[in-house]
Amino acid sequence: MSRLRRREEAGAATLLALTMIGLLLLVGAACAVVAAAVVDHRQAQSAADLAALAGAQAATQGGDACAEADRIAGANGATVTGCQVLGADVVVRVTVRGPHWLGLEIDPTGRARAGPATGAA
Repeated sequence: MSRLRRREEAGAATLLALTMIGLLLLVGAACAVVAAAVVDHRQAQSAADLAALAGAQAATQGGDACAEADRIAGANGATVTGCQVLGADVVVRVTVRGPHWLGLEIDPTGRARAGPATGAA
């Protein structure tokens, strides 16, 4: 009886090990996608900050603020999805291409506002 039982259970540890390895690979891949999304969001925010600063500088010098913001955002791997000039301030919204995994498309956006300092101490 004891020999029969061992034969039925033969290979159970291998199956368990393979299942655990597969689960660990899936969790690792999911963590990598989340990490990539965080990095892309930081890139979007940095591109928005730089584009808004460049646009505000161009606006104070009489240039086209949104064209300059678009140029700087493009140089930083982002696409301007919105640009407004509000007086001396420039508000920019950008999007970067994020990770696409298992049908999930994450395209992070960044938003920034820049203009001349007022009331500086």
